[in-house]
Amino acid sequence: MTVRLGTAYYNEYLPDPGRLETDLRLMAEAGIGCIRVGESVWSTWEPADGRFDLEWLTPVLDGAAAHGIDAILGTPTYAVPPWLSRKHPELAVRRRDGSRVPWGARQEADFTADTFRAYAERVIRAVVGRHGRHPAVVGIQLDNEPGLHLIHNEGVVARFRRWVADRYGDPETLNHEWGLAYWSHRIADWDELWEPAGNTTPAYELAWRRFQAEQTTEFIAWQAGIVRELVADDTFLTTCIAYQRPAMDDVAVGAALDVASGNAYYLAQDALALATDGAGGHWYADDVPQVVLMADRVRATKEAPFLVTETGAGSIGPARLTRPPYDGQLGQAAWLLAARGARLVSYWHWHTLHSGAEAHWGGILGHDLEPGRVYDQVAATGRQLAAAAPWLADARPDEQVGVVHDHDSEWLTAFDPPFGTEGAPDRASYQKIVGAFGRGAVDAGLQVGYLNARRLPPAGELVRRYPTLVVAGLIAAPDATLAILAEYARLGGRLVLGPRTGYGDHEGRMRPTRAPALLGDAAGVTYRETAALADPVEVRLGDLAGTAHGWADCLEPDGATTLARYDHPHLGRWAAATRRAVGQGEITVVGTMLDRRLLARVMADAAGPAVPAWPVVERPEAVTLHSLVGARGRVWVLHNWSAVACEVVTARGVDDVLAGSFLDDGERVVLGAWGVAVWGEPVLDPAA
Repeated sequence: MTVRLGTAYYNEYLPDPGRLETDLRLMAEAGIGCIRVGESVWSTWEPADGRFDLEWLTPVLDGAAAHGIDAILGTPTYAVPPWLSRKHPELAVRRRDGSRVPWGARQEADFTADTFRAYAERVIRAVVGRHGRHPAVVGIQLDNEPGLHLIHNEGVVARFRRWVADRYGDPETLNHEWGLAYWSHRIADWDELWEPAGNTTPAYELAWRRFQAEQTTEFIAWQAGIVRELVADDTFLTTCIAYQRPAMDDVAVGAALDVASGNAYYLAQDALALATDGAGGHWYADDVPQVVLMADRVRATKEAPFLVTETGAGSIGPARLTRPPYDGQLGQAAWLLAARGARLVSYWHWHTLHSGAEAHWGGILGHDLEPGRVYDQVAATGRQLAAAAPWLADARPDEQVGVVHDHDSEWLTAFDPPFGTEGAPDRASYQKIVGAFGRGAVDAGLQVGYLNARRLPPAGELVRRYPTLVVAGLIAAPDATLAILAEYARLGGRLVLGPRTGYGDHEGRMRPTRAPALLGDAAGVTYRETAALADPVEVRLGDLAGTAHGWADCLEPDGATTLARYDHPHLGRWAAATRRAVGQGEITVVGTMLDRRLLARVMADAAGPAVPAWPVVERPEAVTLHSLVGARGRVWVLHNWSAVACEVVTARGVDDVLAGSFLDDGERVVLGAWGVAVWGEPVLDPAA
């Protein structure tokens, strides 16, 4: 399978649905080979309780098949019709504060309730039963962006109490495991387990978040069971994952799917200059490394090629984020997603909406519905992907650095964040910690791959897969995970530990030992003090001067070499970063949030030379290189993330895939402003 372009297509939203043939022709001419349909319009499928209108989509699917365009059909369960809301007001999601989510947006209903499930199953069976075996339909999207709310409805809280009881067996065990002697929280009976709305106990919060994520997973798996009965065996099941959702465990959800799909939104224009240092923590990427990491996160859901169900075309979000991409940037983003393993890059959406909440969300066509600059850019990308198809077929991305992600640590950190401004906690602190270390690897010219903490393989396999492993912010870690990390280093891995890793245990309790637990001896460093940094602190790393911000684990070397030290009258007694050889590998510990330049230096030194070796003599500052390996060989994708053209020199002979020519060793190649080059080189050993 190679890489294709797609788009969400809502013929039912158009002022004139009669332009269907025009739209499909324009799509085919632009190289768009897949459309996503039907997921947002339950009230169109079922205008009144039990009265269905199922034939309006038939012309769309028939027309798509006639133009050689595949379709992904969505179940409409995330957008509840008004008649259902009025008939069953008790289904409204109850928030933490006891208020109800009013109808008028989407995902307002408690999807765990039996009443909701009955209506949802009925519409799923009607829609998929009618269209699921249409020749154009190749996949079914189950719901859309699930996990938006932490649901506090009475039935959900009651089920949570049973869930806790099943896991801990008796109240006394729970009292011990959660430390409930504190503030007189000990319980004698399960009915005394208080509602999550009033909770202040970290271990309780961690359990609550795990439980909520399980509800989302169970809902998607429930839909999968229904749909699988209604479609052909080769029809894939997926869902569009928004990775920032509070009740989302993407790995667990991915287990119910055939292929992972996700959003990959980003700010365009100057945010896509490689020098831009975005804030992070948003539902969209606001710098280039975040786009890279976003793609790698989707791939990690099933550790396999993936679909980008939604990415920006003209612009994203509300009016204040209207930043249509500069010439070349749509192609850049598509090629980056393809280079990290996407098999489909699907734009949201085909035409810019004329009404509704997302009327400023720019589609491939604008409000005038005429092909323009954005359409031309998409079509140009389609031609490039078609030219590269033989090289991209079944190609898998190279991974040099594993970046460990952990939902438990994400949830626990959101409960009590280490970062904040003006007294307000920063609930995205975990994402910013992990993102900063991932960005350091990207800035060092290394190719990353996300790895979920609960899926860590044995240490030997981990070394073979990832020469370098980054573990930052892992504050909720079982002993077994920390033991694997220590053994990984002893067997030859280059382990990079970031702030807070190894401080807490699997219950979210702070460990009664010197930190980092189970890793400190191997790393040759401990710490007993930590500090939230109110202001940046100067740091020296060899010949480089820079800053640290956000947080400091006050490192005390005990056999490790100090790499960086604080230049500060109080913090100067401690190290900011250390390194120590252990067994056949080494452990680097970074106890703070170093600035971008310093962290890139640390990552480059920790990882060593890039493997496979770059096909260029030297990497210009604004250029990234990513590679994939397929049956034909290795494909290199070079990006110039800059408005200024730059020059690279080939380090060996390569095929210029897009130009259809050969580049000799030592040849000078100009990468234009916001430009992309795709080079191929046959390899005898695909693992080389």
